[in-house]
Amino acid sequence: MSVLPLVFTSGWASGINAYAVVLLLGIFGATGLTDEVPASLQRTDVLVVAGVLFLCEAVADKIPYVDSVWDSVHTVIRPATGAVVGALLAGQSGSLPDIAAGALGGSTALASHLVKAGTRMAVNTSPEPFSNILLSFAEDLGVAGLVVFAVFHPTAAAVIAAVLLAAGLAIVVFLWSRIRRFRRRRAQRREEKRTAAVQGAPPY
Repeated sequence: MSVLPLVFTSGWASGINAYAVVLLLGIFGATGLTDEVPASLQRTDVLVVAGVLFLCEAVADKIPYVDSVWDSVHTVIRPATGAVVGALLAGQSGSLPDIAAGALGGSTALASHLVKAGTRMAVNTSPEPFSNILLSFAEDLGVAGLVVFAVFHPTAAAVIAAVLLAAGLAIVVFLWSRIRRFRRRRAQRREEKRTAAVQGAPPY
């Protein structure tokens, strides 16, 4: 069986939460639920580090503006993780060249990371923190659910990941277009107030 769908889905998930992907795949491999996971991801030290970093992300990801800083730091880490996981999965199955799998996993992770980072920057324009928390929980549940689903139904999971990626790109474009319009209107109102104040000022 081709490992391509699993590589694509793990790449998408890595762009959202790379540590959750490594942790979940490692646990599935270590418990014998799947033979697709290489031994390097099942090592105890890898699972411990992934678990600790996952907890750090779970906290940082729910705090406005801290999440954007965290995303900036992970602009390289998430695509790199997607590439490494993809190459390891391909090497384990032998059905796809490692380089091709790494390129697919890394590029997919980069695309989903940019969607996540762009969405968070847009959401951070909202003054209340609850939207960040809800969005973070939704992302965590989505990554966990889709990675689990991908282990047992890789093709169907890859289709869902592709739809989510396309929808995410569309949402980011929509949000930023709305934000730009809002900022233009606000700047225009400020200029109108300044103009009115100058015109209404008494002569010297």
